[in-house]
Order: sequence, then structure tokens, then C-alpha cells
Amino acid sequence: MKKFVQNIVTFSLRNTTFILFATLALLFGGIYALKHTAIEAFPDVTNTRARIITQWPGRSAEEVEKLVTLPISKEMNSIPRKSNIRSISLFGLSVVTVQFEDGVEDFYAQQYASNKLGGVELPEGTSVSIEPPSGATGEIFRYILKSDLPIKEVSAIQDWVIERELLSVPGVANVISFGGEEKIYEIKINPNELKSFNLTPSDVFEAVSKSNVNVGGDVIQQGDQAYVVRGVGLLDKIEDIGNITVKLNGSTPVLIKNVAEVVVSNKPRLGKVGYNENDDVVEGIVVMLRGENPSEVIGRLKEKIEELNSRTLTQNIQIETIIDRTTLVDNTVKTVSKNIIEGVLLVSLIVFIFLYNWKSTLIVASVIPLSFLFAIIMLKFQGLPANLISMGSLDFGLLLEGTLVIVETVFVALATLSHKVGPERFAKMSKLGVIKKSAGSVASYIFFALLILIVALLPIFSFQKVEGKMFSPLAFTLGYALLGSLILSLTYVPAMCKLLFTKGIEEKENFITRFFNKSIYGLYRVSLKFKRITLGVFIGILGLCVIKFMNYGSEFLPQLNEGAIYIRATLPNSINLDESSRLTKEMKGLMVESCPEIDFILTQTGRPNDGTDPTGFFNIEFNVQLKDESEWERGLDKEGIIQDLRTKLSQYPGINFGFSQPIQDNVEEYVAGVKSSLVIKIFGDDLYKLEDYANQVAESIGKVNGITDINVYKT
Repeated sequence: MKKFVQNIVTFSLRNTTFILFATLALLFGGIYALKHTAIEAFPDVTNTRARIITQWPGRSAEEVEKLVTLPISKEMNSIPRKSNIRSISLFGLSVVTVQFEDGVEDFYAQQYASNKLGGVELPEGTSVSIEPPSGATGEIFRYILKSDLPIKEVSAIQDWVIERELLSVPGVANVISFGGEEKIYEIKINPNELKSFNLTPSDVFEAVSKSNVNVGGDVIQQGDQAYVVRGVGLLDKIEDIGNITVKLNGSTPVLIKNVAEVVVSNKPRLGKVGYNENDDVVEGIVVMLRGENPSEVIGRLKEKIEELNSRTLTQNIQIETIIDRTTLVDNTVKTVSKNIIEGVLLVSLIVFIFLYNWKSTLIVASVIPLSFLFAIIMLKFQGLPANLISMGSLDFGLLLEGTLVIVETVFVALATLSHKVGPERFAKMSKLGVIKKSAGSVASYIFFALLILIVALLPIFSFQKVEGKMFSPLAFTLGYALLGSLILSLTYVPAMCKLLFTKGIEEKENFITRFFNKSIYGLYRVSLKFKRITLGVFIGILGLCVIKFMNYGSEFLPQLNEGAIYIRATLPNSINLDESSRLTKEMKGLMVESCPEIDFILTQTGRPNDGTDPTGFFNIEFNVQLKDESEWERGLDKEGIIQDLRTKLSQYPGINFGFSQPIQDNVEEYVAGVKSSLVIKIFGDDLYKLEDYANQVAESIGKVNGITDINVYKT
């Protein structure tokens, strides 16, 4: 192996042009890959799932559970490679979630669930659908519709125009409409008129059902023309409904308008959305397909929205962007870029201080971005996205371990030769042999050292489920960067040494290196002179560290600052939408008035019409977007703002508040099925006992230091 590594160094020195060409290819290829690699602010830690949403309007939770949820769950139990099945039944809504094992593709999950769903006999009046495949971090865009039109008309435009257009954007999985009123034509029957004509409500219902249909005919040829014959019966305005014949009273038709009043109305509202001072708006939530590049999808989405605003929609209704995930992704890229630049500058400064040679500094510093680009190229080939955790894992000290050793060894060898033969003769003589000998003498040790570091990452690849998806991209990114550093150390670095170290080289000292040399040698002498004291001091430091470590807090993963606070208020289950909306408006006003750091507040009360968020009027969500930290004037950090809001909202008795962040909230709900960071589930066959046990658990853990928000889920 030693000979093999030395042959690589020899090849690099003899084929410098090829090595430089390959390095340029790495540079431009890395830049291209960086622009086209999916970059996520937070890794998608969730497994593949198939989510079956069934709506049965007007039915109680008990009926939905027995006649919809249980039959679907039973049928889904036979799907291979499933890990678990979760379900929730609410008034008029059933949601069954089938979670799959690691490695299951979305197509497999969706296809199998769809096939099994065909074997379930559901009651008449149910509408069932399977949610498109998307991850917990798939929510990439939110918008509201600004308009002076009635809210029913705005909802209709959202459902029939905007949603259809946005779904055509490549990479978009779903567009969820929240808030507004779904327009319907309502027939208000007059009981007295019905009785006078000897009719029943069923007669009216049947008449309308039979009338709302088109009938196909045939083609009649007349001369050289062909005419299509059909019967048009679809209803599209109030007059059409009013003129439907219910029955013939002798020779006189009895029409709908004779026994009822037809008006434009809306379905019972399931939820309400507010934005700042406007308490009733229509919101659209765009969800991305799993595996897509959020930056590219959002770019295409913005183009489509611009087209809709300028060409399709009238001036009295416009789409206004509220939340754009690009901002968070850009901040992620900015953070990583800042770290890399700072790392390059810091390493360059340290190398220059101790070697005191700009050529050595240039060679060492250039390896950092090249290794990073090599890792990005490999991630692109593998199809893995990059994120803040994986890109932030790069340790410049590890990446430069081999480079520093080779550059310093070659530099010292050439400096010794230059001092021995003189600068003029040194500039004319060939230095290939010296570089080959000095670099080759340490190349094998560098190879094995970096190889050991790469092998040390192997246990991370054995992680499964959440931890596997969280840390596998980190291990791949760091492993690829170390591999790139190793390759560059054995090829690029010797070639650059050959090109740059051509003239006389002299080892120079400065006051910093002289200070360190003097201090270090002095420290050695003192340590050797007072051996027992030295050992005692280090044993004491070790003991102190052990004590601190045993009492030091730890966490699975540091929280990503999303620049927003997500507040969830849980009210009594029996509350109605009007009272819940009143409390939403009141709490929103209190937060805006007491917290100047807030940029805007987006509120969601209840649930969307498509059932993708299974909850009720008792659930209020506040998406509190904060201003940039440079604009905060009270001197509070984010935790201080949360504590201030918690104190202000504590004046509402009987309401439980939970504080989180938008992406964090989605991930927690996706993984555990419950909207919380930590979840305790109690299983049994008696709901009353289970609720009692849950209250006991909540009372017990409420005494633990650090726990702030506790909520018992009410059935």
C-alpha cells in the first residue's frame, strides 16, 4: 500500500498539467452541482407514508370510527413492509395513516394503499382520497388572496382557478385551501307550501337530482353538415333550479320556486384564517413532492403566481406571498458560506503565521473549498440533498490534516536544500526528486490517517428511522469531503508544490512563532521539573471535567432557528367556531400590542376543507413571524420573547398553549402523529380510564424542571 500511495504522488508530479485540468474540472463541476443540488434548511427525517383521508359530512365521530376508520385500517393491515397504522376520527372526517419501513418508495406505498382501498366498502356519501407523497418539510409556500370581493367568490376562485393552475407547476404535490366559504346553492323549503301540494322534502331532493344532468344524443346529418344532438340539463344559476318541475298538478307543473326559496349560501365552515388586522381571508398552502429541490420548485411557483396576477386574475383579486421557504434556505446557504469563508481565512492566517510563506498558505487554503465541492458532486451523484446539519459538519482541521503535513514536509525539505546550495542554484535545479521523496515519505501515513477517519463514520450508516435520516447525510457529506481531501493531498498538493516552490525558499520566523517556541520550551522545562504538581493539576482538571460532564445537559439535536414562533392554543372540545374566532382575534391583538418584534401573525382556526389537518374548532394556530434580529429593540432573545408571550397569554384560563416552530411542528406531528416534541401514549380498552391515567401522567411530569407546556389530548 505504501508503494501504491507513493506511485500516486509520483504520477501527480510527472503529469502536473493533467492534475491541474482535473482540478479545474472539479471546481466547475462542483459549482454546477452546488447550483443544482437540493438544499434543505432541515433534513426530512420521516419515513414514507400513505395517508387516506375520508370525509363523511354530518356524521358523528363514533359513526366515522366504526363505519369508515376501522374498515380502512383493517384492510391496510395486510400491506407488506408497513411499520404501523395510525388513525383519527372526528366529526365528518377520518384520517388513516400507514407508515412504512425504511427504504420503501412513495410509489410503492401509494399504489399498494390505492389497491387495498378498492376492497373497502364505504357508506354512501363518503368521499375518499389518498394524500400525495410529501415529507414533513414539504410545506414550502403560503399565500393569501387579497380582494374586495365577497369571501364566497374568493374561495370559488381559489378552488376552481388558482389551485388548478398551481397544481400544474412541476414539483408541487398539493395545494391546500384554508379558510373562506365554499359556495353552494341552498334550497330553503317552505313546509306549508309543500303540504298544500302534498309533497315531501324527498320529492324536492329527487327532482333536483334528476334534473342536474346532461343527456347524450346522436349525430344528425343534413346536407354536408353534421349536427350533434344532446340534452343540456346541468344547473348553473338560481333561475335554473327554481324552474325545475317537482310534479304535475293536473296539467299545471309545480316548480321548485313554488315550494322553496333558492339562494346562494355556503357549506358549514370548518375553519377560518386571519392575517394581521384582517380576520377572514383565504389561504393557500403549497406542499412539495418528496425529493424535489425546494429552491427550483419555489422559483417555478413564483413565475406561475406572477403570471396569474398579471394575466389571469382581475385587479380586484391578487395573490400575496406570506411565507416563502426560500428565505430560510438562503439563510442556510448564507450560514454555510460564511462558515467556509471564515474557515478559509482563519486557516490561511494560522498557516501564514507559522510557515510565513504565502505560497504554502495558498495551497493549504485552496483545499477547503475544493474538498467541499467534491462532497457536493458526490451528493449530487447519489441524489442526496444538502442541509445545514450536513454542510455544517465539515471540520476544516480534519480536511487539512494531510495537506498541512505534506506542504510543511515539502517546504522544510526545499528550504533546507535552498539554504544548502544557495538561492541562485536552487532556482535553476530540478526539485522533482526532493518533492517526490519528502511528500512520499509521509503520504502513506496521511492515507491511513484519513482512511481511519472515514472508516470511523461507518457506524453512523447503521442508524435507522429518524436518527438514520438525520445523520446519514452528515456522514456522507463529511466522508466525501475527507475522501476529496485525501485525493487532493496526494495529487493536487504535490503538483502545486512543484509549480509554486521554484525560487529560493527560506524558513522565516516572526515574533509570534518566537513567542510560542520560547513559551512551549519553557512550559516543557517547568513540567519536567515539577512532575508531581503537573500530574496533580491535570488529574484535578480531568476530575472537574468528569463532574461537569455528568451534570451537563444534552439534547438529540440543536434547534434550528426558523425566525418564527408557532403557537398552538387548545380550547375545550365543545367550543363553536364563532367563539373560537373571537378568542383568536383577541389573542392575536394582545400579542401584536405587547411584542414589537413581531412582523406579522397568520392565524388558523379549525381545519381546512380537504381534511389534511385533522382537528376541530378547539384548535387555534398562530404562525408568528419575527422581524430580523437587528430590529429588536427590547434586548430580548427568542427564548425571552417566547416567555413574554407565554406570560401574556396565561390570562386565558382553561386554554393550553404550546410553543414551537413551523417546520419543527410539522416534523413532530409527522413522526409521532401528535403535535408535540415529546409524546406519551397510553393504550387500553376503556377511554375513561385512559383519560384519567393521562391526567395523572400530566400531573406527575409537570413537576419536572424544564417542562413548560403540557397538554392532554381530549377524546
